Amino acid sequence: MGEVFDAYEGNYADTVNRSVSFTGLDVDFFTRVKARYIRQIVDAELAEAEGLDLLDIGCGVGNYHGLLAEHFQSITGVDISRASVEKAGERHPDVTYRHYEGEVLPFSDGSFDVAYTICVMHHVPPGNWARFVCEAHRVLRPGGVFLVFEHNPWNPLTRRAVNQCPFDADAVLLSRPKTVSLLSEAGFCDVTARSILTLPPLNDILFAADGLLGRLPFGGQYYVQGRK
Repeated sequence: MGEVFDAYEGNYADTVNRSVSFTGLDVDFFTRVKARYIRQIVDAELAEAEGLDLLDIGCGVGNYHGLLAEHFQSITGVDISRASVEKAGERHPDVTYRHYEGEVLPFSDGSFDVAYTICVMHHVPPGNWARFVCEAHRVLRPGGVFLVFEHNPWNPLTRRAVNQCPFDADAVLLSRPKTVSLLSEAGFCDVTARSILTLPPLNDILFAADGLLGRLPFGGQYYVQGRK
């Protein structure tokens, strides 16, 4: 699988943009929206904490890290694609990047306060989903927060975008209830889920409206969060 994403390291954004062109939006827009959700969730869940260490599981070329750098003491990215990790390191020299084989995260227990994975789990073989989530649990500190962002398989526009994206040919989309179940079974507590991108949050008002619609199952994507 790492070799598949190595092939797209230099044109990842262009490839995604072609698959979502029918929306009139681009990959940078979706990146900014999810980065804003990450900041909002962390502020709500860890408001009293300082100097937070963040882990991005399946970081690709580090598209989110410039948007999150001021929010965290440190950012670490890990990915199965060597070419992507090398490119990310060139873009963000202050971020730590590691290559791994996709099973055991190369970090000690309790290394991070926050971990997230964005549209990665649908590339993980379903038989490895539980282990993937358990690894995230292992590397978090007590009280740490884990966030999973995924495509909503119940949204027809999302399915269209996935079907048009060449590196999603292997994708097995996870439903919101399935992801909630995986986090709960891995030992996370206070597990909750919200839809996002129910409407395009093009400004502050629409972002707030998108948040209010989060209980509905119709968003283009969703996130599931849990605490260790």
